[in-house]
Formats: sequence, C-alpha cells, structure tokens
Amino acid sequence: MLQEVGLHMAKEASFDVISEVDMQEVSNAVGQARKEIQTRFDFKGTKCKIDFDDTELVLWADDDYKLSALTDVLESKLVKRGVSLKAMKRGKTESATGGTVRQRISLQQGIDQETARVITKAVRDSKLKVQASIQGDQVRVSGKSKDDLQAVIQLLEQMDLPIPLQFANYRS
Repeated sequence: MLQEVGLHMAKEASFDVISEVDMQEVSNAVGQARKEIQTRFDFKGTKCKIDFDDTELVLWADDDYKLSALTDVLESKLVKRGVSLKAMKRGKTESATGGTVRQRISLQQGIDQETARVITKAVRDSKLKVQASIQGDQVRVSGKSKDDLQAVIQLLEQMDLPIPLQFANYRS
C-alpha cells in the first residue's frame, strides 16, 4: 500500500540561485583592455594600467579623468564578454605614488546573506507553492510544480538586486 501511494506523489524539483563571475572572461577582458590602452592616443605616455588577481582588479591612472577613461575601457570589455558590472564592488579612489590615483574593484562571488534574505522573502511573498532556503552563498528553490519554479526565475530576474544572478543545478 505504501509503495502505491509513493508512485502517485509528485517529485520535488529544484534549482539553485547563484551569483558567480566567470574569472576567465574577466581575465580575457582585462587583456583586451590592456591592449587598447597601449594603442590609444589618449593613453600614450601615461601611467595607466590594470592589475588583476583572482578576486580583485586595481586600476592605476595619472588622475581622476584618466581613471574614468580607463574604467570605461575596462567596463566595455567586460560587458562584451558577458560579465555583469553588478559583480564589481568599487572602492574609493585613492592617492598613489608618483602623483597617480588608484581604485580597487573587488569581484563579488556568491550571494551575501542580506541579499539571500531579500530573495527568500520575495519568494515567500510571491505566494507560489515553493520553498526557498539559504545554503551558504546560494539559495535553493524547490517545489512540485515546474511552472512555479519558472515563475520564481522570472520574478527574480525582474528584481533590481545589487548582484547578478544565475540559475543552476535544475533538478526535476
């Protein structure tokens, strides 16, 4: 009798809401930006450069104006490579050696706790028959109806969150 009941129950489907940056694409964009800086007339003879390690970009420029131009070049390359600018957390412009300025930009990986709470509250408030739970730096959404899960994805895509979202590990 128990097995019969089990066969008729709908399976739970789920997906994960994540926020990740493809570091290879960031690296490619930085390489393209560096090439453009070397060839552009307005950067000739300047101290403009971009440093990049796994989690942070550092932009160096002669002054605020050049820093702004350098930022524009980098951002255009990132956008062309599909990297969301929402993943970039800009630090303050600082004075650096030799009269130059620098700006540190960290790359947001994962969903912070505050944003995760906003996401789970929005899912709860949607009245869809799904559950959302915070699991580390991502949010798992599960429910019986695939339509409800699709509706959650649409809801989250329409929200103006401070980070880029992706949807992964769809299981049905």
